[in-house]
Amino acid sequence: MPAADTVKSARRSELREFLISRRARVSPGEAGLPMGGGRRRTPGLRREEVAVLAGVGASWYQWLEQGREISVSPQVLDAVARVLRLSDAERRHLYLLAGMNPPTPEVDPGQRDMCEGLQRLIDTWMPYPAHIMDLYYNCVLYNDAASIVLGLRPENTQNCLVDFFTNPLFLSRGTSWERNARTVVAQFRAACAARPDDEGFQAVLAEVSARSPEFVALWAERDIEDQGQVRKELDHPLVGLLVVESTVMKVPARPDLMVVLHAPLDEANTAAKLEWLASPEGRRGAMYPVAG
Repeated sequence: MPAADTVKSARRSELREFLISRRARVSPGEAGLPMGGGRRRTPGLRREEVAVLAGVGASWYQWLEQGREISVSPQVLDAVARVLRLSDAERRHLYLLAGMNPPTPEVDPGQRDMCEGLQRLIDTWMPYPAHIMDLYYNCVLYNDAASIVLGLRPENTQNCLVDFFTNPLFLSRGTSWERNARTVVAQFRAACAARPDDEGFQAVLAEVSARSPEFVALWAERDIEDQGQVRKELDHPLVGLLVVESTVMKVPARPDLMVVLHAPLDEANTAAKLEWLASPEGRRGAMYPVAG
């Protein structure tokens, strides 16, 4: 059997077992069906019950569960996911098993309280800068080093894209600014492209476009790039040159957030300088933020 056929066969088998296991978890009462008086032969919902509740034909649902080559739409998969009470992660898994592009991840209500844990995560990154952005590049959390080195403070706009193109410190002290500006814009375009109708992205674009001709020019080039690692050269007023590498990481349980960690590179004695800036002596003198 060709490799592609083997993969397809495995996916169909997994789809069948996945749907059967999800049906078994949902009782008729949970689905809003009358329990009836007799003993049920199988736990959970029957195939016919899933079909009725999802508004699809019984034969069609049976074929879906068997992994047959049938026409599948996002609306129908969402209806099945609703009946089977699938989580967002399970819903995306169903899309993949059905051979469709998964929907944009959503935040599970049970994971909305993760911010305290994420703050602890970036605090342990001290003395190196770390911060957390939302989808629109708004800075929602940061550690002390990010405040001392990158100038992330409550009085700033707190939007990393707007600050990058409009904050005088970003423009004057980031020696790698021109090189990194193209990357910043290309990565933001990729984020926008994933959610083309999102008004939050449109608001940020309108603000930065109105304030930065440099951004407008780069945006018009239509470059696109995934999030990754970026080398930054920062000119700090107290310690001089800092050379760091920023890495953007996503937390699957919180797809609306991105963790940005800055690690010192083996240049300009950066690690030692960052340690001094985070010390009591350095904190007293670090009154001037820097970014790049």
